[in-house]
Formats: sequence, C-alpha cells, structure tokens
Amino acid sequence: MTQDLRHELKALIIEACDKDCTPAEITDDEQLFGPEAPLQLDSLDALQISMAIKKQYGLRLPDSKDTRRILSSVANLAGHLESWLATRS
Repeated sequence: MTQDLRHELKALIIEACDKDCTPAEITDDEQLFGPEAPLQLDSLDALQISMAIKKQYGLRLPDSKDTRRILSSVANLAGHLESWLATRS
C-alpha cells in the first residue's frame, strides 16, 4: 500500500496547492516546504494540504510542531497516515 499511498498523496498535494507538475516529479523524501524545497510550499499550502487530507482520509492535522514534521515530506506524511489508518481498522 505504501507506494500507492505515496502516489495518492503526491497527487493530493499537487491538486491542493495547484502546482504544475506530476506525482512522478516529487520524490518521497524531498523537503516540501521552504525556499530550498523544489515545490516551495508555504503555510497556506500546508493548510490546504491538511484540509485535503481531512476530506480524503478523515485525518485531522492540528497546527503544531508535530504537523510540521509530518508534512515535511511525502514519506513522513505517508508513514503517519498509514499508522493512523491502521489504528482505525
């Protein structure tokens, strides 16, 4: 499920943040936020991603340091989401 989930999350990020790229162009471990990051996402993008994740998966990400860590890369987000989904089934 991991690769499929990571691909889904990349597509969700692209759609939520209105970026002009494909999921294949985003690596699992690349930094998502900040001026050095390839996508250069910002705090508004983080909010949009959080809202899209809540809508798609039901996971609420509160504004916290943990959330910043979770959203730092697709790999971190996928790992957190998989753990959360496992506790729900």
